[in-house]
Amino acid sequence: MTTRDRIAAHVRAEPGIHFNELVRELDLAPGQTQYHLRRLDVTADEQFGRTHYFPPGYDEWERGALALLRRETAADVVAVLLADGPLSAGETADRVEIARSTLSWHRDRLETAGLVETWPDRGRALLAVPEPERTARLLDRADPSLPDRLVDRFTRLVDGLLEG
Repeated sequence: MTTRDRIAAHVRAEPGIHFNELVRELDLAPGQTQYHLRRLDVTADEQFGRTHYFPPGYDEWERGALALLRRETAADVVAVLLADGPLSAGETADRVEIARSTLSWHRDRLETAGLVETWPDRGRALLAVPEPERTARLLDRADPSLPDRLVDRFTRLVDGLLEG
């Protein structure tokens, strides 16, 4: 299999993979990876400070959703809301076992991408997933990378120490 074929197959298997993760997982040089990506039929999409790559067929909403769902904490928030929502922000943070400040940071991004919506209910904010079936399908496609998981878990640890 050629390098270009390996890259194309990996982007198909891991839609929304970001550039550094692609380089790391395929053990390629960044310049070599860029060269081949420019010649492939893939979509490069800048999402939340990273360039993510998608095979053909993903619309703008799906690309933003997958970029976020590849982050463990964002995926956990969405999974809890899919299973048990709508929930208050406090209930969501408790079920995901994250600080409310961490939830707030992720909620802002999830709302921007249209994965979560918030509405007032008797003096508190309720969170819900507006497109549950579509979101659940994408959640199944997203697989957070090990480095992303470690960053998310470190953030949870620090937040837990600060709150405790």
